[in-house]
Amino acid sequence: MRYTTLLFDLDNTLFDAASCEPVAFEYALAKGGVAEPNQYWETFSEINDALWGAVVRQELTPNEVQARRFGDLVAAAGLAADPGLLADEYVVGMGAYGELYPGARDVLDRLSQKAALGLVTNGLGEVVRARVVRLGLEPLFDAIVISGEVGVSKPDAAIFELAFEALGRPAKPTALMVGDSLSSDITGANNFGIATCWYNPARKPRPDGVSIDHEIVALNELWAVGS
Repeated sequence: MRYTTLLFDLDNTLFDAASCEPVAFEYALAKGGVAEPNQYWETFSEINDALWGAVVRQELTPNEVQARRFGDLVAAAGLAADPGLLADEYVVGMGAYGELYPGARDVLDRLSQKAALGLVTNGLGEVVRARVVRLGLEPLFDAIVISGEVGVSKPDAAIFELAFEALGRPAKPTALMVGDSLSSDITGANNFGIATCWYNPARKPRPDGVSIDHEIVALNELWAVGS
């Protein structure tokens, strides 16, 4: 393979986070005694997305998102609920629900026989670790670096440096970052100086000002990218 070190994002690249999140939200609000939780989902999504955007801008940490998002929701929606309880139960739900995209495991299995794999993800350690264990991903990855555990988030080049250290410091020209987010995955890999592969199943138009070496719409296209 052209690339012998492959770094992967998790959410919305390998793992269907978009389907998991509303299920985890409904679980958390039910645990908190909130009736008809679906009516608050849109408000929560806006709050959550804004806070994670601040993580990408390096204004907040993932752990600060965890502490704030349900407090902001309770205030915005006027809920009679304990935001701390909601936050804790949401973490439980985020780890307990959701699946890999169809075919993702087969792709990882095949690639792991030819390359060193690393997981580099922005998220809470408790959530990511629960998913990794539940989905049996740990044997497939030679390094797992989670922003909530290491105190630095993509697109900061420092999180890629930590991944490279864990992988035995491979040569940068041998490495490829695979992710769906232009602002964190692709920009972060650019900052660190390694090749990029934009996972773009929605076929969004390629933007100006972002260096993208490869683009795929399905994970199984990675084999051709690396050949």
